[in-house]
Amino acid sequence: MKKVNWCLDKAQDELKENGTHRGLVRVKPDLGKARDFVSKAEHYLKATEYLKEGNFSDISASTVFYSIYHCLLAIAEKFGYESRNQDCTFALLYSLIEDGRIDFDVNILTRIASLDARQGGEKTTVGIREQFQYGTELSLKDNLYRELVDLAKEVITKTKEILNR
Repeated sequence: MKKVNWCLDKAQDELKENGTHRGLVRVKPDLGKARDFVSKAEHYLKATEYLKEGNFSDISASTVFYSIYHCLLAIAEKFGYESRNQDCTFALLYSLIEDGRIDFDVNILTRIASLDARQGGEKTTVGIREQFQYGTELSLKDNLYRELVDLAKEVITKTKEILNR
């Protein structure tokens, strides 16, 4: 919750300073907008599959990540938050899980992004996206691609369940 408060304060300061923010603000919950984020997530997932078919799986690392990320934005919207910062979005989701406000497996969220940068082990989807977006590799291995797509499908399904509660 400490990081969430920092994100809220950061956004308020930025809004006062220049009328826009790169943090987290409280808004009126909007289930319609939350569902629009899910539609965008599904759109990104279709693009992911299209890119793979066209032998551009390296680019699909970004689209699959954003498919997942738009689901997190949908959940934030349902609970009355607008986020314009990935770290703030992740912190908010961790907080919603810890507070028991959403039934979302923390291990899934940790596979997407870890708040502890020192944590080693399995790469997160954030790390994979960065590796393929900024690196020189031209394709994802099929098993990694399938793992990411399956994760995105799982997150989309879980997000729809959360929005329907």
